Amino acid sequence: MKLILLAALAVATPAMAQDMSTSQTTSTTAADPVGGYQPSQPALSGTPQPGVKPVFVQAPSPDQAFPPPAALAHYPICKRGQFDKCMQRGGR
Repeated sequence: MKLILLAALAVATPAMAQDMSTSQTTSTTAADPVGGYQPSQPALSGTPQPGVKPVFVQAPSPDQAFPPPAALAHYPICKRGQFDKCMQRGGR
């Protein structure tokens, strides 16, 4: 009986210590906003007035929203493990 009680105490004690230490050491950094990544304000501010028609605007195309980077004047041959901004051997 003492062995079971001792084992239960041994299992419960580190969990309590872990919970206490993580709550004290958790802090926000400059990279993470205080409220997380949720919007800071609601999309609608209150209830729309009767008779007002909502305006729906189409999102820009991906090419306009995220334009591709400009091409380089020269692309060197890829080295081992390099995949970006280089050209495979035998390519034109």
